[in-house]
Amino acid sequence: MKTKLLGLNLDELRALCTKEGFPAYSATQIADWLYKKRVTSFDQMTNLSKKIRQVLSEKYEMGSVPYLKYALSKDGTKKYLFEVKTSAENASCESSAGSFVEAVMIPDKDRKTLCVSSQAGCRMNCCFCMTGRMGFHGQMDAAQIISQFLYIDEAEEITNAVFMGMGEPLDNIDNVIRTLNILTSEWGFGWSPKRITLSSIGINKALRQKAGTTQKSPLERFLDESHAHLAISLHNPFHAERLSFMPSEAAFPIEQTLQIIRRYDFTGQRRVSFEYIMFSGLNDTKKHAEALIAMLKNLECRVNLIRFHDIGDTKYKPSSLQTIEGFLAILGAAGITATLRASRGQDIEAACGMLSGKLSLKKV
Repeated sequence: MKTKLLGLNLDELRALCTKEGFPAYSATQIADWLYKKRVTSFDQMTNLSKKIRQVLSEKYEMGSVPYLKYALSKDGTKKYLFEVKTSAENASCESSAGSFVEAVMIPDKDRKTLCVSSQAGCRMNCCFCMTGRMGFHGQMDAAQIISQFLYIDEAEEITNAVFMGMGEPLDNIDNVIRTLNILTSEWGFGWSPKRITLSSIGINKALRQKAGTTQKSPLERFLDESHAHLAISLHNPFHAERLSFMPSEAAFPIEQTLQIIRRYDFTGQRRVSFEYIMFSGLNDTKKHAEALIAMLKNLECRVNLIRFHDIGDTKYKPSSLQTIEGFLAILGAAGITATLRASRGQDIEAACGMLSGKLSLKKV
């Protein structure tokens, strides 16, 4: 099996060049072709010698994943479908073949935001999320994640990125951190981390820890190893109620997530926000608003309220606009910055919680 170049960092490219006997400067040239010029074949790397390109083509592959098809919303939102071969470890399918993921491009005035997937499916199993209900089909590697940035039609126009697509980013922490490094390094995309937000339920314990050792949780790793913004999917301030529709609350209680967050500084350019989907009669009362205020006391943050998007075959219903506005007013009176996030792409099932890897509209 050939090694993928896409997803390798500069040190790894240097090691590759040393191994193959290439000039040391070839590593920087390859990184430039991969991440800045965004080529799709070795033949396009014209400042490399023919011999180097031949060795690369014989032993390595680009690793790029083009999209298969897309759907265009009436509001300009565009949902892309990619087919990926994923790591099947602990997945609900026996084979890695035939895994599909979706990425969403959201235009808004002079901004174009890319909503990125990091897993095929998800094992957090949130009851209100279509991705969570489809089960887990495997981890995406860095090449597959980065392909979403490189090969959509608007690749050159993307201004911001949110890791809020399919999957739980912190459940694929190694590949997500690798991707963030490539996005924000000067030899890579050269993006400011302020352009990137990662959304998570808050994985506050080490996923694989050897007996007798202390290991950082994925949340701590993200906060220590990157400077991107953080968004926590909170949705309910009460443990038992959150557990009733977010099974991950049992393993990763929101209170422990908040304990970790409070150790970090969010008073400068880095932000932490809390996503709060509004369910009618479930988490939208004055009691919930007051408990949320108490939970976030003295924490520099913002709250994004989100109307629930009906995914079918579920008991959950969206809160009324009047109820949401009342909830917003309570938070605002307590000094918490809160907004109602606009719904985008709902007609093509591209809105929050609606990604399923089953896009079936316009073929390319």
